[in-house]
Amino acid sequence: MTISPALRASLSSIALIAGLHGGLAHAADPAPAAVADAAPVADAGEAIIVTAKQTRSATAVTGLEIQKILPGISPLKAIETLPGVLYISSDPWGNNEQNAQIFIHGFNYQQLGYTLDGLPLGDQNYGNYNGLSPQRAVISEVVSRVVVSTGAGDLGTASTSNLGGAIDSFTADPKKSLGLEVAETVGSYGTSRTYGRIDSGAFGPGGDNAAYVAVARQRARAWDFNGIQGGWQVNGKFVHDDSVGKLTAYFDYSQKTEPNEDATSFRIPATTAAQAYTPYIRPYGYPNYAGYTSYLSAYGNTPAAQGSNYNNYYSDAQRTDYLGYLKYEAHLTDKLNWSTQGYFHHNDGVGVVAGPLGQSITVIQAYLDPNYKTDTHFTGNNNGTGNPALGAQLVAATGGSGQVIRTTEYRIDREGVVSALHLDAGAHQIEFGGWFEHNSATQWRRWYGADATNPSSFTPYIRPSNPLFTQYQGEARVQDLQLHLQDNWRATERLAIEAGFKTSAQWANGYYPVQPKLGSLSGLGAGGLPQGRINTTKWFLPAFGAKYDLTSHEQLYVNVQKNLRQYMTYLGGASLSPWFTGSQSAFNTFASQGKPEESWTYEVGLRTKRTFDSPISALEAQVNYYHVNFSNRQLAINTNPGGIAGSGITGGTAILVNVGSVHTDGVDAGFTIHAGPHASLYNAVSYNRSTYQSDYTATASGIGAATGTCIGGYVVPAAGQPNAGTVPTCGKVIPGTPMWMNKTVASLNFGPVEFQAIGDYVGKRYATYVNDTSVPSYFLASARLAVHLPAEMVHLTKADISLNVTNITKETGASTISIGSATNSYSVYPIAPRQWFLTFGAGF
Repeated sequence: MTISPALRASLSSIALIAGLHGGLAHAADPAPAAVADAAPVADAGEAIIVTAKQTRSATAVTGLEIQKILPGISPLKAIETLPGVLYISSDPWGNNEQNAQIFIHGFNYQQLGYTLDGLPLGDQNYGNYNGLSPQRAVISEVVSRVVVSTGAGDLGTASTSNLGGAIDSFTADPKKSLGLEVAETVGSYGTSRTYGRIDSGAFGPGGDNAAYVAVARQRARAWDFNGIQGGWQVNGKFVHDDSVGKLTAYFDYSQKTEPNEDATSFRIPATTAAQAYTPYIRPYGYPNYAGYTSYLSAYGNTPAAQGSNYNNYYSDAQRTDYLGYLKYEAHLTDKLNWSTQGYFHHNDGVGVVAGPLGQSITVIQAYLDPNYKTDTHFTGNNNGTGNPALGAQLVAATGGSGQVIRTTEYRIDREGVVSALHLDAGAHQIEFGGWFEHNSATQWRRWYGADATNPSSFTPYIRPSNPLFTQYQGEARVQDLQLHLQDNWRATERLAIEAGFKTSAQWANGYYPVQPKLGSLSGLGAGGLPQGRINTTKWFLPAFGAKYDLTSHEQLYVNVQKNLRQYMTYLGGASLSPWFTGSQSAFNTFASQGKPEESWTYEVGLRTKRTFDSPISALEAQVNYYHVNFSNRQLAINTNPGGIAGSGITGGTAILVNVGSVHTDGVDAGFTIHAGPHASLYNAVSYNRSTYQSDYTATASGIGAATGTCIGGYVVPAAGQPNAGTVPTCGKVIPGTPMWMNKTVASLNFGPVEFQAIGDYVGKRYATYVNDTSVPSYFLASARLAVHLPAEMVHLTKADISLNVTNITKETGASTISIGSATNSYSVYPIAPRQWFLTFGAGF
């Protein structure tokens, strides 16, 4: 393989960082995949684990390293240093979910699995319907480690979306001694993060009990607009551990409000002045109500010269979650253990956009114009055109401000159980387990007026009330069942073989108690949004793995596994959901003939772990080659393309189709070098090439949109031409994911002073399905300087002060790419600027 000039430049920068050396300690060996949730917590000296002794590629980052990257960082943002992982967002903590994006080996966030202590967290869809983000499930400082299986997750992973890899986060257990930890972070843009945790220490007969309560509060102004992001979070954990078994109870409360930002839309090539208007950021009008009112026309329309990159007044996401589990690990005999975990999750949330009436006029007129059937229908951003009186009437009906407020409101009630029986039969470690969940979820699309006489009644921090109308309401009732059986066989002293299979079944019913009016949703047929059941059962998804000790230091491993992604049961907007197609007949066709996405993952790798005399004292390294056959890829073909992901703020239905397969080949290589007890260097290089294997037709109306052709080029042939309507995706690289990445962490540790530097290179990424446009590569550098103060002088167990600086070189460019078009257009969020954060932590 040829290394690109951009990558060579990146490696040169990394070499400079490496000169500072590092303090990453040696890797630990997590437990076998069958009992991954019981893997030992890495000690304070460990950081990035690159040599986990499993039959698949698995890397991890410990809680200590997570807080070094940035105190309070989300578990997903923390894994961006691991090989094969791309996680990007426009805030330094990775907390904002609207613009967060993750890719692992070419699979996006909705095709991965996520758990917390074995509890399922859903597929991370921004429109919540089956889970919540890890940062809402656990306080960052309470995370003990995050384990990433980049190729395929463990058979027991409780997820319906882990088509690719799995990300498993784990909470720390209570400490055995009474103690109090506090930390305060201040920094750029008014940041204030307060964290506190109190541990009970061991108590009760035999000292078998321990517990803690942790609290976090965060407040930070967004760097590119006047919005305050943050909220409150509380965690509690209780553990009773004796010779009979271990009982664990965990609870999480999270309340957060996050003003969001808008992406900038690009049209390549730009053929009009409006398409050429592409600001680096799209600022909101809030809190300058008077200024925003003058920005709009009398009818709530935006300047035509700004095109789709107009300014909204504000946008925000408000989320409240209650999550808890009770888990008991029973030692039935010295050879037989049974673990059972029951859990619940309740979510109440809302996503809000307050913006120009003219941009939403196609929906508003359908509901608020009493003569809608006979009046001329206004088009987008043309309220009042040809009928000023009606335009003024609609402004008055929505509050007189020229604005309207659109919400997507969410409710989730999940409960379930995860259970596994593990038998130690000498050379055989056998596990049989299962996961069952019942999920009741609701999404409402509602519209509210913006009262010009009381502008303080609508802000990013107030949940709208008293809707003008509910456009639609979707209800889903879903039962998920997974079973797995596996055997880890120590065939010889050097050879271990792991084989097994899992089942994946989903019974889903979706319906709409409130249907949208005809004309208010693009692509909607006269029968309304579709309703009905889809039951999907796959009873045999096999897995096989082996590891062989070539020497006492080197190990070879292989893994082959089949996975499936169940259909999305989100009923709140156009997405990869069969329940948001434009007609009942389209739904029925897909329900009877469509196929869920499936993948075969093949991995082979080599690990080594050695110690040496100085100056290099130790080395851990792993190189991993993988090949993936991804079939039945789903695509939502928008019925009214335009805006971000089609139809802009007014939304639209889609035609859901299977568009063929994707083949992926890639290599991950990572190592940690130690130079005595004071310095080390971690580096990971990743190459990935994921390509479509077929073109598809843009005029598909059923489930068979893959054409089987490979016509090449970048243009969709027009009517009357050969292959008319065929989108030439065959041989093209999946957009959004780079082919090259490089991650470096270098540390220096002398006495009370620690220094750490991180380099993150992300290669060029295509932004459309046919690869006719792309965004350039970037390199981000960050650093941390910490001093351990003489805590004993003031009777503390610890006292630290640290300074973190992100994006040191003030890199600009594209972070998250919003991909929704086959050709010519895409949207991007900007890279956050350089920021600094000072943290003081103390322990009592």
